[in-house]
Amino acid sequence: MASSRVGQWRSSARVVSTCLLAALLTCTLRCSECVKLSNIILILTDDQDVEMGGMTPMKKTKELIGDAGVTFSNAFTATPLCCPSRSSILTGKYPHNHLVRNNSISGNCSSTAWQKEAEPFAFPVYLNKMRYQTFYGGKYLNQYGSKDAGGVGHVPPGWDQWHALVGNSKYYNYTLSVNGKEENHGDNYEKDYLTDLVLNRSLHFLEERSPNHPFFMMLCPPSPHSPWTAAPQYQQSFSDVKAPRDGSFNMPGKDKHWLLRQPANPMPNSSIEYLDNAYRRRWQTLLSVDDMVEQLIKKLDSIKELNNTYIFYTSDHGYHTGQFSLPIDKRQLYEFDIRIPLLVRGPGIKPKQALQSPVLNIDLSMTILDIAGVNLSTVNMDGQSFLPQMAPSLRNGTERPFFLVEYTGEGNSSEDPSCPKLGPGLAECFPDCVCEDAFNNTYACVRTLKDANLQYCEFADNESFVEVYNLTSDPHQLENIVKKVDPALLQIMNQRLIKLESCTGDSCRNVK
Repeated sequence: MASSRVGQWRSSARVVSTCLLAALLTCTLRCSECVKLSNIILILTDDQDVEMGGMTPMKKTKELIGDAGVTFSNAFTATPLCCPSRSSILTGKYPHNHLVRNNSISGNCSSTAWQKEAEPFAFPVYLNKMRYQTFYGGKYLNQYGSKDAGGVGHVPPGWDQWHALVGNSKYYNYTLSVNGKEENHGDNYEKDYLTDLVLNRSLHFLEERSPNHPFFMMLCPPSPHSPWTAAPQYQQSFSDVKAPRDGSFNMPGKDKHWLLRQPANPMPNSSIEYLDNAYRRRWQTLLSVDDMVEQLIKKLDSIKELNNTYIFYTSDHGYHTGQFSLPIDKRQLYEFDIRIPLLVRGPGIKPKQALQSPVLNIDLSMTILDIAGVNLSTVNMDGQSFLPQMAPSLRNGTERPFFLVEYTGEGNSSEDPSCPKLGPGLAECFPDCVCEDAFNNTYACVRTLKDANLQYCEFADNESFVEVYNLTSDPHQLENIVKKVDPALLQIMNQRLIKLESCTGDSCRNVK
């Protein structure tokens, strides 16, 4: 009897061992099911600057994300315009590689070519393959949902839940594509205010998700983009606030590209009143985004997912209000337009960090894929993960020494009726007939912070205009020093720029 029981025990042990081995092999082959991957949230605002005080209204955001993690003081966009910038975030590529030049269909914004050649390789597709549950809410690309872009029935690959705004930012009276179905909204605050709607639908997604798989959410409220419509409870906030008057405010662009030399200086009172009103209203709209962050974090905490979730907060580009006498807009090469806020919290990130490492919006996709466990060597992107800078214990990595900022100008083929004296080729001529863009407002810049805080820019125009700034001695870029710089340095910067303008993938990360 004893030998029989021993035989039975040995037989059972062999079965258990075989099962354990099989389970181990299965787990090795399907590691994404064995290791609990972190959740990821990307909050992307529209036109939020950092240089002009754009983060001042975000008290909850700075406390709940920045103080709980890292704030990057040198975060930049690859291009200071909505559609090409958002395309860079989605693809991890510079504009010269994703080929979105401006906010128009002809400029490749959400075009059928973009949908065919870029969207299938955007980072959400990789996340979906890693069994992430994905949610999109808010503004996508400026031409999304238009007839020439496939209408509301087009849902980009990689998204399980799709609640995307048709067209450019609005707060009321807009249309959404809800998983490919048209949904029209009016002007009822409780039901339609877009920032709150994005929040509420994201909370519903969190309630309905499967707890067995990680999730990724991309939340894109319209704030603080025009028409700057604040929620009712915030329409009297910041009543005494005006745009800051320091730095390059109301200064002439005397040694700059011709577009910066055309505004009247000093600005007329009507322009100043207009930009002050815009500045104040932009801040008012951001208070709802600040509430969004707070509610989202409360929800994550209540479902016990906060400590396993990376939360990124950033903008597509900066903004200006009166700098170099340009009343309001973006599109320029200067710090106020190309610097963006970037705050991140999540597992392995120590709180209250302020990092100087230069990062770009093309790095967001690679960082998110790095967190998700994707083999980055298999991904064809120009950016690089900044997870090593945020959480050195998780990854090894290096900082980039140089990076590219590029922009393709946009202008109207006919004269602006309100500005006939300026002729064709210009755009965004408001208020007071101050034009913020033109066909030949086309430039490329190489920026470095490592050895020297320099910016070198070349324009594609008849003048072949060049602007050079030493931002250590001249942080507001008041003086173009191209005629004072050692020609040898100009040649070095020119060669770096040439390499960056033609780079792709690894070559974008290894320019010397």
